[in-house]
This record gives sequence, structure tokens and C-alpha cells, in this order.
Amino acid sequence: MTNDERPTNDRDSSWWHRHRANSQRKRAERIRVLDEELERRMPARYATQRARRALAVAGGACLGLLWVDAAVAWILAPSDTAMIVNFVVLGILLVVGIPLAGSLSAITRGMTLKHERELDEREKTARLRAFTTAHRCTSVVMILVMLVTMFADRDGRDSQIPGAALFLILFALLVTHVLLPLVVAAWQAPDPPADEDEFDDEPAHDTTS
Repeated sequence: MTNDERPTNDRDSSWWHRHRANSQRKRAERIRVLDEELERRMPARYATQRARRALAVAGGACLGLLWVDAAVAWILAPSDTAMIVNFVVLGILLVVGIPLAGSLSAITRGMTLKHERELDEREKTARLRAFTTAHRCTSVVMILVMLVTMFADRDGRDSQIPGAALFLILFALLVTHVLLPLVVAAWQAPDPPADEDEFDDEPAHDTTS
């Protein structure tokens, strides 16, 4: 019985290894195409660290709008003013925030979105540094939210915290947790090393007299 099953198991194992290798090749090809697309989408004006940091600041400002929206809802909701602010912030994020997130992904080459096995050692180090910094910042934000909530809820049952504000706070916290590593990675991204071929291609100066 065991002898009869062994060839089948061997065939299944061989099929599984071929299937896995084929899947890895297809995934590597998709990653290569994605990297080329991200490289194509990255404008030349973001080739310097200063320009990338300006884009990261814009991304941080968009995240800050979410917290402004939550604060306005906490103070003014329910009211027409809170509703108008919410729609304005939503419109800005749809028109500006989504394309901005795409640009941040392009200049970081999707580093924060890829699996670790898809990164080289330099990218792994940069990714770990970005996630570590973002984790610390998010922890500070969570502590501040907890302290503000405790202070506002000091009256117990008599406290009136609008449900919309609680939802917007949780939504802002979720988006900050997800996208802050991308913003930090763009801020920390160094300038690419100088291409050694440029020095090799320079014509040698004639020193003969």
C-alpha cells in the first residue's frame, strides 16, 4: 500500500514544486512590471530629497485634515457647519489625497506595500526604519487621543461626545496607521547614489603636451 502511494505522492510533490516555482516567476514578473510603472510615474522633479520631502509634508497635511475634521465634528456636531466641513475635507481628500498617495507610492517604489521577500537589503532597512518611525508617531497620536477623551469624559454619563466625532476619530486613526509609513518613507528616502558609469563615460583629458 505504501509502495503504491509513494509514486503518487512524488508526483504530487513534483507538481506542487512546479506550480510554486511558476507562481513565483509570475509574481516576480508582476513586481518587475509594477516597478517599471512606478518608475515611469515618478516625475523628474521628485528626483531630489527636498522635493520628496515637500511631497511627504503634503501627505502629512492630508492626514492632518482628517484630525481637523474629527475635532470640528466633536466641537460643532450636530450642525450644518460640521457637515459642510466634513464634505469639504472629503472632497479635498478625493481630489488631492488619492493622487498624492499614488505619487508617494511611486517615489518610494511601493516599498511599504511589498512583501519583505520582494525587497533587497537596502529596501528592507529603509522599510524597517520607516515603519519604526511611523509606529512611534502613531503611538504618540493614540496617547494624545486617549488623554483628550479622558479629559472630555470626566463627567461620566453627562458627557456628550457626538457619535460622528467618535467615528471620524477612529477613521482618522486607521488611515494614519495605514498611510503614515508611506509618508515617513518618502520623507526619509535618500538621494540615489551617483551612477558610476557617468564617471566612466567622461572622456579622459589629454595630458600630453
